[in-house]
Amino acid sequence: MQSDSIYIQEMDSIWVVAIVAVLLPIVAALVFRRVGQDYDRQGQLTRFATSLEILVFALHGVSSYVFLDSRLSVIDRTDPLVGFSVVLIIGGLILLFSTMGHMGHKTTLGQETQELTCTRMYRHSRNPQILFYGFVVVGYSLLWPSWTGVLWVVLYAVIAHMMVRTEEKHLQSTYGEAYVEYCRITPRYIGTKGRK
Repeated sequence: MQSDSIYIQEMDSIWVVAIVAVLLPIVAALVFRRVGQDYDRQGQLTRFATSLEILVFALHGVSSYVFLDSRLSVIDRTDPLVGFSVVLIIGGLILLFSTMGHMGHKTTLGQETQELTCTRMYRHSRNPQILFYGFVVVGYSLLWPSWTGVLWVVLYAVIAHMMVRTEEKHLQSTYGEAYVEYCRITPRYIGTKGRK
């Protein structure tokens, strides 16, 4: 009887994971379509569109309670993976905030378009903020390793890529050939040069 109850709870959890895994990218697609419209109409984001972007990433963050165990009491502190996770989380946050600080918060949030940023971290990646927050997401998921944690990381990658594609369209229309050249010599995330 108790095994039936555990089985039912596990099936309920799988359904919740599946529903969130489907709905979150749909919500993100709708939001980034709106963001693209703001870029097309005004050349920058309104506060409303910026709030929607933040909401999408906040929803992803909160969804960790669906995808991960998230109880500190179950973390195996003797596992070397925990130390690696902490390094990813702290290192990712430090790099993220230093990159955001360099650009200023209005530029970071797409509300102020000045000039194409190609210096510092942006010489090595066109999207270092996405990359560094990705380190945090991976590190956090490794605290409670599971197949649903992998799915949570993949969802972040999908949502972040949607945002990046929306921004790339705007940047190309705003900066033209300068942006095309920047894409040619700087990887989108990490790795080899170029726009691929």
